[in-house]
Amino acid sequence: MPDVGGFDEFYRGSRQRLLGYVYLLTGDLSEAQDAVQEAYIRAWQRWSTVSGYEDPESWVRVVAARVAVSRWRSLRSRARAYLRHGAVENVTPGPGTETVDVVAALRRLPEEQRTALALYYLVGLPVAEVARETGAPVGTVKARLSRGRVALAGLLAVVELEEAADA
Repeated sequence: MPDVGGFDEFYRGSRQRLLGYVYLLTGDLSEAQDAVQEAYIRAWQRWSTVSGYEDPESWVRVVAARVAVSRWRSLRSRARAYLRHGAVENVTPGPGTETVDVVAALRRLPEEQRTALALYYLVGLPVAEVARETGAPVGTVKARLSRGRVALAGLLAVVELEEAADA
């Protein structure tokens, strides 16, 4: 079992210095925070060993710097690949108009119906599981599904009529 109190004290006493150091290395606060967080995670995982070092902060500082440099190299490699090969085509097509219409119609339904429809049709949960997850009786879930389907069909029919009128 790691020395939780010792690690907490170490973390509180060194986090600002370490963050400032890595921020100066990277020039990006977000990147520095990520690298420092990763270094502290690694220190925590090895705290029984790291705490015995003469200067545990030095160990964490080296790890944080290496994490930051590794991320920088990865970004640099991606940038080079992009320049070499050009932009990668988006292999995932955008949503079709039907999808946009369905999402817009779903937003107009009451939250309970929308949730029941999503859990049942999108997630694939059986009615009993939808009931358990929403905290509603099975009969209520069935009613929400039925009413939601009817309301959704009506909303989509209106969209089709509007599109036909515009054409």
